[in-house]
Amino acid sequence: MAAEQPIIHIEHIAKVYTMGGEKLYALRDVSLDISPNEYVAIMGPSGSGKSTLMNILGCLDTPSSGIYQFNGLDVRSMSDNELAEIRNKEIGFVFQTFNLLARASSVKNVELPLVYSGVKRAERRERAEQVMHSVGLGDRMEHKPNELSGGQRQRVAIARALITNPAIILADEPTGNLDSKTGKDIMRLFYNLWQSGNTIILVTHEEDIARHARRIIRIRDGCVESDLPNEENEASYSEAI
Repeated sequence: MAAEQPIIHIEHIAKVYTMGGEKLYALRDVSLDISPNEYVAIMGPSGSGKSTLMNILGCLDTPSSGIYQFNGLDVRSMSDNELAEIRNKEIGFVFQTFNLLARASSVKNVELPLVYSGVKRAERRERAEQVMHSVGLGDRMEHKPNELSGGQRQRVAIARALITNPAIILADEPTGNLDSKTGKDIMRLFYNLWQSGNTIILVTHEEDIARHARRIIRIRDGCVESDLPNEENEASYSEAI
């Protein structure tokens, strides 16, 4: 049987900025594959290059050199419109600051990616209601973000990320603005999403968040310092959360 094609394949990726005539490397010669239904944490301190790597993986930025293939497609050769389509349909983003529209209801926030995709109103509403129920917010659909707790707002953001059935969920410091108990609830939700077959990439500087993943990639000085399976809590993880 042939090996399953990775969702993400990057090979010898570099990202270089020129400032004052000097070249500054945010990433140097990074290579890795991420397969369907993996649960990966990308870790590193401030300035390590993890945010640059996240932006490249999320098609928010393009590498200076190297190969990036997303589901077998060459990202570096894509137009801005093609990159926007990948971001809208194939990648579900979850941000530390939630990035919700303040004046829109929760369900309208969740519908938003489908608006950009041209999905009809009735179908948008039906799919948004389904995904809101799946994250435990079936009774909060008409609430606006300022009427929700931080944990509920992050669940709305996760529902929005899920609505297009994306190839990957890319979560940037998803518990950074939450207290520890609420953060634990959100990580339990990510675990359940992974168990349901979703591919999840967490970007974090926090060890206790990274340990929830099944694989930890550590970035330092723009390079992959280590890329190892997280076996520490493999046997007891589901009980621990």
